Amino acid sequence: MHFPRLPDWAVYAAVVAALLVAAVGRQERADAPPAPPELDEGPLGPASPFDPGVVVDVPGKASPGVGTAFSVSDSGVWITARHVVDGCARTAIVIGEGQGVAAQVQIDPRGEAAILTTDGGAPPLPLGLSAGLRRGERAFHPGYPQGRPGEATSRLLGRETLMVRGRGARAEPVLAWAETGRTDGLEGTLGGLSGAPALDSAGRVIAVTVAESPRRGRIYTTVPETVSDAIAYSHKRAAPFAAGQPVTTDNYGRVADGLRRDLRVAQVICLTT
Repeated sequence: MHFPRLPDWAVYAAVVAALLVAAVGRQERADAPPAPPELDEGPLGPASPFDPGVVVDVPGKASPGVGTAFSVSDSGVWITARHVVDGCARTAIVIGEGQGVAAQVQIDPRGEAAILTTDGGAPPLPLGLSAGLRRGERAFHPGYPQGRPGEATSRLLGRETLMVRGRGARAEPVLAWAETGRTDGLEGTLGGLSGAPALDSAGRVIAVTVAESPRRGRIYTTVPETVSDAIAYSHKRAAPFAAGQPVTTDNYGRVADGLRRDLRVAQVICLTT
C-alpha cells in the first residue's frame, strides 16, 4: 500500500489534528434507541410506491465537511455518500495526521453513492451486494461519527423512499435500520458517519450509510443496487477477491479499529475553496 505525500495538502493538517483523536472503548450501548419489539424477519421485498418516505433537504451550495469512505480496490477506488462530496472544490482521503491524498469524485446522478479515486489505495472490503436481505438482520457501521473514530450497529426494519429536496433533488429507495448500539460515550448525532460501509455479519459491504433520524433512532443506508449502479457508472472495478472478517456485537469495535488502522475505512474531507 503506497500513497504519495502531497505537500500542497498541508491545509488539511489543522483540520485533521482537530478531528483525529484516540478511539474510546466500545460496547453495545445500553441507552441506544431499541429496535421495535416485534420485527418481521422475513425476506425484504422489492421497492414499492407505498414504501414510507423520509425527506432530506440539501443546501443549494456545498459546505466544508467531513465524512467516511471505504476502499473497494487497492488500486485506489473508494465509495462514500454522495452528499459528503457533491459540490466540493477539493476532496481528500485522510491517510494520517496532517496527511491526505487528493481524490477525484464521480457521482451517479441517480443515487446517493459516490466513487472516489486516488493515486494509491488500501486493502479493499469485500462486497456482498447480491446477498438477499431479511428484516431483523444486523448491520455494522464503522467510520468517523462527529469526526472521531466510532461505530454503530443496527437492525433492518425495511425499505423507505429517500426524497431529496434542493440540490440533486430526486427520490430513491433506501433501507431503514433501527440503531441498537454505538461507541460507548458517543452521544448525540452520528454526523460524519455518512459514507461508512454497512457491513453484514461476514464483514461484507451491503450498503452505504447515508443519513440518520436521531429522534426516531434510525439509520438510513442505500439499497445494494445503488452501490452497484455507482460502480458501473464510474467504469471502475471493485476487487473481485477481498477478505472480510466476521463481525458480532462483541467484536465490532475491535473490527472497526482494525479497518480504520488499515485504511480500509478512512475519513474523507470536503473543501469548497
